[in-house]
Amino acid sequence: MRIYLDHAATTPIRPEALAAMQEGFALWANPSSPHAEGRKAKQALEDARARVKKALGWEGEVIFTSGASEAAEIALGRAKGGERLVSAVEHDAILKAAPKAAIIPVDGDGALNLGALDRAQEAEGAEVVAVQTINSETGNAQDIAAIAAQVHAADGVLLADCSQSAGKYPIPAGADMAIVSAHKLGGPPGIGALLVRDFAMLEPAGGQERGYRRGTENLPGVLGFAAAIEACGEPYIDPSILAPFGQVLTPAIERLGGIRLSERLSDPTPYVHAFAMPGISGSAQLMRFDMAGVAVSQGSACSSGTLKTSHVLEAMGIDDDLASRMIRVSVGWNTTREEVERFCEVWIEMAEAAA
Repeated sequence: MRIYLDHAATTPIRPEALAAMQEGFALWANPSSPHAEGRKAKQALEDARARVKKALGWEGEVIFTSGASEAAEIALGRAKGGERLVSAVEHDAILKAAPKAAIIPVDGDGALNLGALDRAQEAEGAEVVAVQTINSETGNAQDIAAIAAQVHAADGVLLADCSQSAGKYPIPAGADMAIVSAHKLGGPPGIGALLVRDFAMLEPAGGQERGYRRGTENLPGVLGFAAAIEACGEPYIDPSILAPFGQVLTPAIERLGGIRLSERLSDPTPYVHAFAMPGISGSAQLMRFDMAGVAVSQGSACSSGTLKTSHVLEAMGIDDDLASRMIRVSVGWNTTREEVERFCEVWIEMAEAAA
């Protein structure tokens, strides 16, 4: 039996989402077509939109997209306003969607430097500020309430990347726009959403989704997305499942000279963890964990195959040696306590053998 602990990259589809998708495939007509078949598909699409809004507690508009990357491109490419500002630890999808954006640094604990944000706002004027809720590599949460207050005081617009937090935490009340990705919470890949307070915030593009996105609507994906969000519980994962990280692994890390990154973070969350093992590179750890039947990663999926130091860890001031020995462990809706215990066991065995 293999153990999957790379949910921050993608998480298995929930059975509720899979069943909903099968229903969607039976509604094969184009939701934009005016005939009876199209109207039936359209009704299912709009019902799912209402369900997504309700499940997320969002009172604004919902634009379905092909995923978080497209949502970021729409938000940062077509939001009305001035310059774009993004934090230094944003996902590559955000950075690539706003290649000319001013970069706001973070402190050593991963928190956005509000002083630097203030100075950038003074220099740039009204702007669109993109900040993630939870970092996909470290699990650190940003103080979105404080950031939103500062952005709005300068008449700016806050885009919250909720790819790692949606389904686990509420959409931040201060967000003007928010990005949600279905496959991070048990929905299918290839579907996501851009939440917008008001369509007037965006330049229209014609086509589908009230004229703010082109392309035939992915009805099976949308239905799977809605079902997955509705299936998310509170808490997302029972804390007892994750207890071995603290009860078993933390003492061993201290004894063996490793690093648990959460101890350095401003607001660590329980769903993404980063650990550094003494004496073994992250890439070597990945191979050995894989041979032991445990799937983990070395940062975000979009950059884990590169030889470059993670821009997230670099922005936090973590030296190259420590960063090179860091692996990411992320849990999801179907993670069990036994799986977490097995990961801890393999980590300890590997570290003791290298000591």
